[in-house]
Amino acid sequence: MSRIYIPVEIERRVRTAARNRCGYCLSPQHLVMARLEIEHIIPVSKGGSNDESNLWLACPICNRYKSDKITAVDPESGEKVNLFNPRTQVWSEHFQWAEDSIRIIGKTLTGRATVAALKLSEDPDVLEVRSYWVIAGWHPPKE
Repeated sequence: MSRIYIPVEIERRVRTAARNRCGYCLSPQHLVMARLEIEHIIPVSKGGSNDESNLWLACPICNRYKSDKITAVDPESGEKVNLFNPRTQVWSEHFQWAEDSIRIIGKTLTGRATVAALKLSEDPDVLEVRSYWVIAGWHPPKE
């Protein structure tokens, strides 16, 4: 799949608005070993545009798990809901950090469905890295 060109100025504004962190797991650019990616909240393959209003930042892991998904099933209710939209929704209304500060817990249908779909609390490599960030005092991020 070829990358879609996003003008530099739009990318700069998106990175600033996102505070240089993933919209889903909140991993900040200065701790992620790869460049955070400009992602389409509604993928182009699902009719999304390249407009700035449809763009946000995602770490490569969250972006890979999100892929072209726009909905997911809430594992608690079985209801199909839209994934969390980091541009228009408030992270703390849908998620919280577990007591260990390593796992993300969904607080709403949208939060739980997003946690499940993006494996926000399942990927063993992610959990290990977050545990090191906790030890170093760098995590969890302040909203």
